[in-house]
Parts: sequence; structure tokens; C-alpha cells
Amino acid sequence: MSDSVFGTFAFLILITQGFHASTSSVVQFTSSNLNDILANYELVFINFYADWCRFSQILAPIYEEAAVKVVEEFPASNQVVFGKVDCDREAGIAAQYHVSKYPTLKMFRHGSSAKREYRGQRSTDAIANFVREQLKSPIGSVGNLDELGTLDRKKRHIVGYFDSEDSHDYSAVFKKVANVLRDDCSFHAAVGAVSENERVNGNKIIFRPPGDVREDVQFSGSLADFSSLLDWAMDKCVPLVREITFENAEELTEEGLPFLILFHHPDDLETPEKFRKIVAEELTSEKASVNFLIADGIKFTHPLHHLGKSANDLPILAIDSFRHMYLWSRSPRSDIDKPGLLRQFIQDLQSGKLHREFHQGPDPTLPPVDVISDSSNDATGHVPKEPDQDASNDVGHGSPPAAKTDPTSPPESLFRKLAPSRTRYTILRDEL
Repeated sequence: MSDSVFGTFAFLILITQGFHASTSSVVQFTSSNLNDILANYELVFINFYADWCRFSQILAPIYEEAAVKVVEEFPASNQVVFGKVDCDREAGIAAQYHVSKYPTLKMFRHGSSAKREYRGQRSTDAIANFVREQLKSPIGSVGNLDELGTLDRKKRHIVGYFDSEDSHDYSAVFKKVANVLRDDCSFHAAVGAVSENERVNGNKIIFRPPGDVREDVQFSGSLADFSSLLDWAMDKCVPLVREITFENAEELTEEGLPFLILFHHPDDLETPEKFRKIVAEELTSEKASVNFLIADGIKFTHPLHHLGKSANDLPILAIDSFRHMYLWSRSPRSDIDKPGLLRQFIQDLQSGKLHREFHQGPDPTLPPVDVISDSSNDATGHVPKEPDQDASNDVGHGSPPAAKTDPTSPPESLFRKLAPSRTRYTILRDEL
């Protein structure tokens, strides 16, 4: 028996063992079968639970029923599987995927964890419909190359030109990359005769960035190499500077990186553009250690009050280290794009200078750095906060309140509503 045949046979036995324990449509995942299943299925949906958690107990039959519906509807092998992880028995798996509340529902595409966990309605139909949507192809079919001239110029697009959908370049590489990055880029494919003129030298893939000027960038690597294309596409599709919203604040926080965040008025388009430009020019090397964000300062009033500021002070730049908030003492409107200043602000955080000045006072030879600290002693004093934190402690002793606001009695935090609700989860530790 060849190694490849034996490997396939062994995998089938492993999967069979996963289903054998019961007639359930939900596979019990353990450290012995999880990685193999993730690697061999297009989409894996996992319920991380604990038997003693009442919310997990409520969800279990609902999740089972949703699994039955979806698996019956999509019977093709290696397409979709519903699984569950007992986090008490498989603590290592729970830690690996940063599970901090029960039940947590996570989705995996081609072995990669999706950035967003499922936080929708916990009903059979809602869960089933969510998975159905994830199984739809993210690739738009191009019937005429003229259609590419009408693409939304505000979005990022990746376009592939292929001889056939059966080709390895399309089915085993491009399609998988499109599934992994479906939330970050719009994918399009011109296949067959319609793309013939674009395939003089073979199949090709291009990236079209947002903007009025067409500046297509062609992928120069091997179209047969999934990892290379994924790395290239991620670099193009995931912007250095992202917008923080009510919908993504929790997931951005869960990435665990400090925020360098620009609060701006929605009518102010110039300052955010300056911010994006200087980050791209000077700070790309910091993207693994800092999240560069912009925020609508009119919607997110609570962080402004937390900093002793109001909407009248916009734009405002601050670092949220997940322990303290540090206000940039310069004017973002006039200084944000001056070479070296933002890099120095980040370096002062990383060197501990900002933290030292918080405790010992500012360096007398430099402009002071305003600091806001949460009164709690843990590391949860960042912008999104738990609902039960005392609003009266929102302003620390590092910065006096602005005369036009009352930081000791700020309006209700809009971010608080994004924290995991204790009416839906058993929370092991505060996430926000």
C-alpha cells in the first residue's frame, strides 16, 4: 500500500472514529483529531463549551439541530463539518484559540481561524443560515472584461484570469485564498475565452487598490503556491490603518496589540489620509506590534471624555496600551505627518518612557504627555470596557479634566455594549 493511500485510509478511520461515538452530526474534537480535520475540510464550525456552563447546555441541542440541517444540505465530502470542544477536557485547545468565555463559536476556513467569531442569534435557523452564507462562493464571475471598469473604487479587489475553473491555479489555490480573505477583499475571476487576451503568458492574478487611479499590481509568484499567494493577498487586502467600529471593536481588542488610534470628525477626511500616508511610509515595520486605527469621534464620545476631551477637540491621537491611555500632546491636524514624530511616540511606549512619565511626571525638557489610566489594577483599562466597571473611576490622576467636559461623569460608553454579555456567556476572564 502506497504512503498516500495509507494516509487517506488513516484519515478516514480517524474521521469515522470521531463520528462513531454517537449518531450526532457534531464531531467531538480532541487533540488527536482536530488538526487533521481542520486541514481536510473547507469549512469547520466549532462550539467551544463546558458541560457545567448553563449557556453551553442551552446551546447544545440548538447547535446539534443546525448541524443536522447544514450537513444534510451540503453532503459533499470535505466541505463542511460541525464540531465541538470540551474545554475542560481539552484545555490546551481552548488556550490555543484564546477561548475566554463559554460557549464560543469559531469558524475555520481551510485550517485558518476566521477573525470574527460567531456572535449572532443562538437559534437553529440563524446558525444554519450563517454557515450557508459562508459556504457560498466569494468569487464573482466576470462575463466581460468591461465589467472590471465598474468595480467599486472604494474597495480592494483581486482579479484572476484563468483558462479553466478546473485548473489547479483556480480550484486549489485562488479559490482557497478567496475563501480565507472573503471579508477583506472582493474577488473576481475571468475564466476561459473572456480572459484570453490577458493570459498571453498564462494565468495571472492582479490586485486593484481603492482609488480613482487604476494602479493594478500583478502577483509575480507561482500561482500553484497557496502560501505565497495568501501572504501576498493578505498584504494587499488587509490595510495597515483600519477603522474601529461598534461591530469590530471586540475582535480588534482580542488581537492583543496596543492601539494607536486617531479620533476624527467624520467630515475631516484630510487628517485620516495624512495618518494613513505616514503610517505606510514610516511605520510598516510596527504592524506586528501596534494596531493603527481611526475612529469616528462623534460616535465614540466616551473615549474622548475618558481623555478629558470633547468632540470640539477633534482630531485627537492617543495610544491605548491596554493598561493606560496616553494622549499625544501635539496637534494631529498640523503635526501628524511630520517625519519621525509618530515613530517616537510608539518608541516611547515600547521603551517604557510613557509609563514612567505617568508615574514620575513628564521629562521637564520635553512637552508633557497626558495620560489616562483606569483605576483598576489589572490590564483591562483600554477603550472597550466591561459593563460592570465603575464609570466614576474613568479618569485617572495623570491628566486634569478639560473645562468644557465633566470626565468624572462621562456619558455611557458605547464600547461597553460590545463587551461579551454575561446574559449570553460564562466569562472566564474579562476580555475587554
